[in-house]
Amino acid sequence: MQLSVVVTILNERENIEPLIDRIHAALSGMEYEIVYVDDGSTDGSVALLKSLPDPRLVVVELRKNYGQSLALMAGIEVARGEFIATLDGDLQNDPSDIPHMLRLVEEGDWDLVVGERVNRQDGRMTRKVPSRIANWIIRHLSGVHLRDYGCALKVFRADIAKDLGIYGELHRFISVLASLEGARITQVPVKHHARQFGVSKYGLGRTFKVVSDLLLMVFLKKYLQKPMHLFAQAGLALFAIGALINVYLLGLKLLGQDIWGKPLLILGAMLVLAGIQLVTVGIVVEVLMRTYYESQKKRPYKIREIKRLDGEELLDVSLRPTPRERSAD
Repeated sequence: MQLSVVVTILNERENIEPLIDRIHAALSGMEYEIVYVDDGSTDGSVALLKSLPDPRLVVVELRKNYGQSLALMAGIEVARGEFIATLDGDLQNDPSDIPHMLRLVEEGDWDLVVGERVNRQDGRMTRKVPSRIANWIIRHLSGVHLRDYGCALKVFRADIAKDLGIYGELHRFISVLASLEGARITQVPVKHHARQFGVSKYGLGRTFKVVSDLLLMVFLKKYLQKPMHLFAQAGLALFAIGALINVYLLGLKLLGQDIWGKPLLILGAMLVLAGIQLVTVGIVVEVLMRTYYESQKKRPYKIREIKRLDGEELLDVSLRPTPRERSAD
């Protein structure tokens, strides 16, 4: 199987058949499958999908509405293709862009190709402006420099897609998650259409969710393997400020001044305690991360390729036992 096209839907019954027809027209001549994941629709979407006599169609019905991230994760897990394309089920993404994006991945230069909606057909104040603000924040905090993080149209190598771990509502940060896996990422302009049927599931209310998820992404991107650097630096800074305040107050006390009840005394004590707590949390998280890697025999690195000029057959070094595993044997 060359390509799996994963589509997640929630109450998109009117868009199903037109989108499937467009996918078939765009991918003619390829070996592909269409994986539709229904995330708890109540409008008869599942019944329609199951009634379609399409041998390329795979229908994944979730028991309830889990959210787009977990629905996407389910579709990627079921997908059998060497490459995986994702797109929304609302007809706003155009499947005709997939072949070009797929060629870029197949040529070997990129592991993930992301679409950029250059002529976005959405409301200006409700969708475009918040999206631009979010893109700017994500770009500068995550270190993954793309122009459009919210476009659902993407093409991956299957091994990258299946290792992402799209929990919670992290589908907005797929590019950042792929970067954590060492993926080579590029972005290309794609077509975008206005919604014809149904109602958008997005709104301004998701802004706070994006911000909270972004904090998690910054931690995963910069401090996942070295959490002590985050917590200890902040803790030591607070402890130092609190200690200076307390030394100053001690000097005043030695000079005979009454310091009891001063707000500065309370601030100094709180900063010292907060600093100690942050350093302690950093130690605990550091131990947890070591347990996470060592208990599951994970490696904190990814090897893309190994070559030797002598032609000797190479084993995947990520599968070799660690010194701890050899001593256990």
